[in-house]
Amino acid sequence: MAVTRRTVLSAAALGSAAPLLAGFTPASAASPPGDVLGSPPGDVLGSPPGDVVGKISVGYQGWFSCPGDGAPIGGWWHWSRDRFQPPSPSNTTIVSWPDNRDYTRVYPTAYPNLGDGRPATLFSSYDQQTVDTHFRWMQTYGIDTAALQRFNPVGDEGPTRDAMTQKVRSAAEATGRKFYVMYDVTGWTNMQSELVNDWVTKMSAHASSPAYARQNGKPVVCVWGFGFDDDGRPFAPAACLDVVNRLKALGLYVIGGVPTYWREGKNDSRPGFLDVYHAFHMISPWMVGRTGTLDGLDWFYTNVNTADQADCNAHGIDYQPCVLPGDLSSGARRHGDFYWRSLYNMIRLGAQGLYVSMFDEYNEGNQIAKTAETAASVPAGSGIRALDEDGTFCSADYYLRITSDGGRMLKGQIPLTAVRPTPPTTGTPPPPVTDLARGRATSAGDHTQGYVPANAVDGDSGSYWESANNAFPQWIQVDLGATSTVGRAVLKLPPAWGARTQTLTIAGSTNGSSFTTLAATTARTFDPAAANTVTATWTPTSARYVRLTFTANTGWPAGQLSTLELYSTA
Repeated sequence: MAVTRRTVLSAAALGSAAPLLAGFTPASAASPPGDVLGSPPGDVLGSPPGDVVGKISVGYQGWFSCPGDGAPIGGWWHWSRDRFQPPSPSNTTIVSWPDNRDYTRVYPTAYPNLGDGRPATLFSSYDQQTVDTHFRWMQTYGIDTAALQRFNPVGDEGPTRDAMTQKVRSAAEATGRKFYVMYDVTGWTNMQSELVNDWVTKMSAHASSPAYARQNGKPVVCVWGFGFDDDGRPFAPAACLDVVNRLKALGLYVIGGVPTYWREGKNDSRPGFLDVYHAFHMISPWMVGRTGTLDGLDWFYTNVNTADQADCNAHGIDYQPCVLPGDLSSGARRHGDFYWRSLYNMIRLGAQGLYVSMFDEYNEGNQIAKTAETAASVPAGSGIRALDEDGTFCSADYYLRITSDGGRMLKGQIPLTAVRPTPPTTGTPPPPVTDLARGRATSAGDHTQGYVPANAVDGDSGSYWESANNAFPQWIQVDLGATSTVGRAVLKLPPAWGARTQTLTIAGSTNGSSFTTLAATTARTFDPAAANTVTATWTPTSARYVRLTFTANTGWPAGQLSTLELYSTA
């Protein structure tokens, strides 16, 4: 059985978290930075949009098997430490439990029954129906591309890995998803002589599929593990560079799954590998296990990711940082806030694409695939945490839905926001998000000079409405054109302005004369550290006219607003 990335990194390279967070000074977790560095979403500095640039990719293990499923490797592959014995609390490799309701075939285990009395069963990745189900989820939740993990295929895993590639290809073709091969060189002693040969003699045949990912017209392949400072990947820089160059000579677009500190050659990265890293077309640094807090994500954004992006831009390399939902088993997820911060930070950075780690990694607890919701759906007494581990109920598909919203934010289909828009409890994919106020008719109690109310709905963050000065209260109103359901307002000031607090009330009306309070009078702080953006939510209500009434402003004696966005859902 292949050594997992976590096992090698934790035991050999990471030690304590201190070396990886050297110099880390926590920031406020409650107030995420909001300045947009690098290029805005969609503004690609390297390659144009393709199947990995401008897209959400997910790491797909596809490595679970069960006795009776026909997998050549046999046994409970990746479910049990001793794969020839059924998984149980004392013989397991997993820390999270899948939600199995969408699978037509599951296998009994030696775990106690679930909390609600049902038998504890697990799925097999080798069943085509399982792979088809996973790729239908990807289709439903807007996941563009799957990176199929491929460990050393020369050993006993080879036939099973080969078959899984065909199963993934079939599912991708049926659902309109893309996939590519992602080689993991962990423990692969003869990697230099065998990896390129494996591509040429086996995997290249799949590049003819319309579902095989291409970037810049070239088939995509990834090599994960060069340069890591651990015993599982002892390869010298020259050997690694040789493999990269040979793959490129075959006309491939080559991604490097590299250490977190690749650019500096310290902590988890060996020194002397910079030429190897710069030889890749795209760089995707690893982040699993690096932090479990919002402060930590912000620290990496400021101290690592920002300089990574600049280095890639300077060398014409596409940047595909790792985003992750957090380790469920350690309580890092914060019912979605950790994942959203990870997505938000990398999108505001201007990353060319995103790599989600991982889709089905129940072994490390960082899976986004459907997961047990409550203690009723995990084996009784097992200690395995369900999605509601912090007291907030989350639907089994919650992290797929967050991925959907993150993908739309990456593509500019919803506004860049530090505030997670995904509700934990909706069991269906969210509807398309439409700004109901954009371009609609506006009016105001007054305005000064040329700062007319229409500026607040023109989509230009630099233009703004400003009321008459020293004459509170003041109001601005938008006519949605027809009665609509309204549940959320996003209010902005020009991003370069200094911080200020405006006291305002939001009201709605169906006829333009009788108004009902939607959001009570509140002092709302516009802070450049949060992109001068505030969000107000309320129970979705029918309204055609929405009016904001301003009664105070600590920054200027007038009501001010550069953007007024209205959405149907809270």
